[in-house]
Amino acid sequence: MKTIFSKIFGGYLIIILGVTAIILLFLFQNIKDHYINYQINELNKFDYLLKLQILQPLLDKKYKQIDSLVKLIGKDLQVRITVIDSSGVVLADSESDPEHMENHLYRPEIMDAKTKKFGKSIRYSSTIRDEMLYVAIPLEHEGNIIGFSRVSLHIKNVNQLISQLKNKIQIIALIALVLSLVFISLLSFSITKPIKELALGAKRVASGNLDTKVFLKNRDELKDLAENFNYMTEHIKNLFQELSIQKEELSGIIKSIQEPLLVLDNKGKVLLCNEKFLVNINKENVTNKYYKEIIDVSDFHEFIEKIIKEKKASTSELEILGKYYLCSGNFIEAKQEIVLIMSDITQIKNIEKMKKDFVLNVSHELRTPLTAIKGFIETLECNMRNPANKHYIEIIHRHTDRLINIVQDLMLLSELEDNTIQIEFENVALDKTIDTCIKLLMPKMKEKQLNVEIKIEENLPLIKGDGFKLEQLFINLIDNAIKYTDKGKITIDLYKHNNKLLASIQDTGIGIPENKINRIFERFYTINKSRSRKLGGTGLGLSIVKHIVILHNAEIKIESKEGIGTKFTIAFPLDSK
Repeated sequence: MKTIFSKIFGGYLIIILGVTAIILLFLFQNIKDHYINYQINELNKFDYLLKLQILQPLLDKKYKQIDSLVKLIGKDLQVRITVIDSSGVVLADSESDPEHMENHLYRPEIMDAKTKKFGKSIRYSSTIRDEMLYVAIPLEHEGNIIGFSRVSLHIKNVNQLISQLKNKIQIIALIALVLSLVFISLLSFSITKPIKELALGAKRVASGNLDTKVFLKNRDELKDLAENFNYMTEHIKNLFQELSIQKEELSGIIKSIQEPLLVLDNKGKVLLCNEKFLVNINKENVTNKYYKEIIDVSDFHEFIEKIIKEKKASTSELEILGKYYLCSGNFIEAKQEIVLIMSDITQIKNIEKMKKDFVLNVSHELRTPLTAIKGFIETLECNMRNPANKHYIEIIHRHTDRLINIVQDLMLLSELEDNTIQIEFENVALDKTIDTCIKLLMPKMKEKQLNVEIKIEENLPLIKGDGFKLEQLFINLIDNAIKYTDKGKITIDLYKHNNKLLASIQDTGIGIPENKINRIFERFYTINKSRSRKLGGTGLGLSIVKHIVILHNAEIKIESKEGIGTKFTIAFPLDSK
């Protein structure tokens, strides 16, 4: 893994080396070009000075004098001087015998001097056998070229001078490079050292040391970063302390819960449970196990799967390992978890069973003697001649009927609450059932001079249900409406809506106080006890209605206003089985 130091140092090193190489490359070339141009200018000046001394001897054709002169000057100035006539014949040369030299008319510098009045070239000399720098100018008299003056310099002398200059520049560049590397090293170290300290601090924090602090001497953004790091660690420390406190509080709350508590993920794996849960299921450790491995009860499995599928709260009474629990489950959307509380209601269930058994036994025991009593009372009524005594017999008869009704209702309610009894549903036409109930109760309505309004849609579908119990349901509701309505009318509606068959019974009676609506389905609960007693009510009618509704997987809704009337609406599913 490359460190930040190596990246910074390497990056700067590459840049400096690249820039230095480019600078030296162009610098050396420019120096060489500049020096050669300088030498060309100097040679050109010398050419013109030489021109003044050799022009007259050239006109006088004193070629030996010219040759001696150029040899003398060339030796002193360490340059090569050549004088050429207009035809290219060498007349004089400072380093060679002109008689043995070739014709120079077609030398590049001579050709340029002839056409451009100035010629230069760098080329290899076959006479001297060395690379030379040549500068040539024409020698003119009265507008005519009578010859050429050429001055040349050995290139090796130029190269030696440039080479010395290169060495000095390279030494300077090397010193500058070393100083740059030292500076880069110090700069890289000044950047990477605080970063390493911050990285080490972060590693300590990650290992759990939240008291770690990083202090830097820098006065730049890294110091701000270190201060923010210290603030962050302090804040994290405070958050961890708060979380620890909250965790302890949560642990204490969970331990204090007297009901079994279970937390599952959305796959059904146990995340958390309290001691009470482990005790109730007789297990030591269930964490990370699936609920199906822990509790092998199909109803419990269906309850959990329902919560996971619907992602909403649900409540159900379940029998688990010989005990009854009221299971309340809630799906936590934010964490995709299920929280389940299991309230042990075994004792309540046992008491309810005892009460039901007691009521059922008492009902059975009372039914036979009450029937006998009623028979004897009816016999006495037929043979009673004294009007005063007949009044007492009627009171006994009325109360006996009330007791018989209570016994019959209790037995029916016990049957409805007994889940072990299998009820076979059949196709039922609710319109005919309601019509039968109205005919049975019509005398009571006429007795109280109540009007009845019936609204039944045509071609209504059949529903699956128990015909006798549905008839009992509507008799109870219509009878209640008659009992608590002194004037006005009773409206009965039957219609289809949204794949449901809706039946409603509405009266214009005394209504139900808003604070008592939630209790009207309780056993023996009556809103007006004296009125109920007078009318012979048992307080079980609506409780029976509720159980019949549940039996048919239906729903019942109540709308009531005191002094205006009450409306019961029952929604029967058309796909009920």
